[in-house]
This record gives sequence, structure tokens and C-alpha cells, in this order.
Amino acid sequence: MKISVSEKYNSVVLAFKGDLTGGEEIVEELGDVIKSNIDVGKKNFVVDLSDVKYVNSSGIGILVRYYTTIKNAEGEMKLADLPERVKGVLSITKLTQIFEIFPSVDEAAGSFK
Repeated sequence: MKISVSEKYNSVVLAFKGDLTGGEEIVEELGDVIKSNIDVGKKNFVVDLSDVKYVNSSGIGILVRYYTTIKNAEGEMKLADLPERVKGVLSITKLTQIFEIFPSVDEAAGSFK
């Protein structure tokens, strides 16, 4: 799993690439990125999942963990560009009722305006 960070429309875009299956290294890296952005006042986050091919329960746990972290910092996290397989897992786990999901990063980032 790799994460690239960019900004769009006053939001931090976290683009995930690879399988979202957990692991201490990714949890730590993502936590550092989110914390450093929150520390400088950035509270709008978009998670681009377009290049994620597979997600398991640990990956779901990561999304929920950082969704909570961001919410506790009075921010928002939105998901964008989910492959059908990932969308199916979120639907089965009823997390589509928790996360705001958008068809594209542009639409997700633009929704913060």
C-alpha cells in the first residue's frame, strides 16, 4: 500500500494505491500525514480509493479509525472513486451509511466549499 498526498480545493487528498489490508507501517504513515495536516489547520480530507483493488477488515478498520480521528478534530473525511469491489465491502458492512462517498475526487473536494 502506498499513499500519495496532494491538495485540491482546500482539502487534503490521500490517494491510496495497492491493497488496503492494514499493517503497522501504513497505519503509522497515514496517522502522521493526518496529524501533521490537522496541526496546521487543515481539516478537510478526501480519500481517493481508485487504485485500491482489495480491502479487508483491517483496511476497513484503518478507514474507520482515521475517520474518527478527523471527526474528533472537527474535520471531515470523504471517500472518492471507489472501485465496485471496495464499494461492495463498504455496503455489506453498512459503512456506506457513515462515509460520504463521491464518484470523483473533484466532486468530493468540491463538496467542502
